[in-house]
Amino acid sequence: MARAIWKGSIAFGLVNVPVKVYTATEDHDIKFHQVHAKDGGRIKYQRVCTVDNKPVEYVDIAKAYESPDGDRVILSDEDFARLPAAEKHEIPVLQFVPSEQIDPILFDKSYYLEPDSTTPKAYVLLATTLERIDRTALVHFTLRQKTRLAALRVREGMLVLQTLLWPDEVRAVEFESLQDASEPRPQEIKMAETLVESMSDDFDPSQYTDEYQIELQKILDEAIASGSDRVTTKPEAVPAEMDAEVVDLVAALQRSLEASGRRAAGSGGAAQKKTAKKAAPAKKTAKATKKTAEKPAKKAAKKTPARKGA
Repeated sequence: MARAIWKGSIAFGLVNVPVKVYTATEDHDIKFHQVHAKDGGRIKYQRVCTVDNKPVEYVDIAKAYESPDGDRVILSDEDFARLPAAEKHEIPVLQFVPSEQIDPILFDKSYYLEPDSTTPKAYVLLATTLERIDRTALVHFTLRQKTRLAALRVREGMLVLQTLLWPDEVRAVEFESLQDASEPRPQEIKMAETLVESMSDDFDPSQYTDEYQIELQKILDEAIASGSDRVTTKPEAVPAEMDAEVVDLVAALQRSLEASGRRAAGSGGAAQKKTAKKAAPAKKTAKATKKTAEKPAKKAAKKTPARKGA
C-alpha cells in the first residue's frame, strides 16, 4: 500500500473515528512518451506566455476564469482561501441513505480508509453498523482544498470512501432517434429474457482481463528481444567526474602519504646510527668503573701490613 494521502477523522454524531485515506485504484495502462519520429528525441513542453513569448515559472502562474462573453477574471490564492470548505481534517456524516438509491453514474474516485488509532473499536463499530443496516453514509470530504460529496460504505469489512459527482455534473440527454421507436412485441421480450437467462452467472471480476494491454506488452517485449532498429539501448552510466577541488585534495593527500613514508624511512636509519653512537660511551664507562674499583682495592692491600707492624 502506498503512503496515506490524507489523515483526519470521521465525525459520526459525537463519535470520532480517526482514519488514514489511501487511493484505492490505480491505472495499469502502459505509459508512452512523445518523441521525435526522426531521431527519437524526447518532446518537451514549456509554459510560454502569449504576450511576451517567454517561458513562465510555475510559481508565477495564476488561475483565470473566462466568461461566455469573453470577460476574464484572474483569482489569487487569497480568493480561493475565502471560499467555503468543510473542515480539512474531518469527514462529517450528513445522513444515511438506502444503498440502492445512489445511482452508480454518480460514483467518481474510490479510497480505502484505515483506522488511525491504537484501539480501532470505533472504526469496527461503524463498519459493522453500516454492513448490518445495508445503508450508505453520505459525507463531506475535502481533498486538495476542494470539498466533495462522498459515499461511505463497507467492502470486505473495510470502510471505503467514494467521491460522488454533484447532480448538475451528470449531463441530461435526450436522443431524438428514440422518440419514435416502437415498443417491442411480447414474443421478442420473451426471447430476449431467455437469452439473458442462458448467459447469466455470478460476477467474478478475475475472469476478465485487459487483452489490449497484454497484447501491447507482447509487442514491446518482442521488439526488445529482437534488438530491432526501433529499440534504443539504455546507455551505461558514466561515472561522475570528481570536482577539480576534490582531485587536488586527493593528490595532495597522496603526496603527503608518500612524503610521510620517506621521512619514516629516513628517520629510521638516523635513529639506528644515533643509537650506535650512544652505545660506545657506555662501554667506556664500564671500563672506567672497573679501573676505579680496582684502585681502591690495591690501596687497601698496602695499608694492611702497616697495621701489623704497629
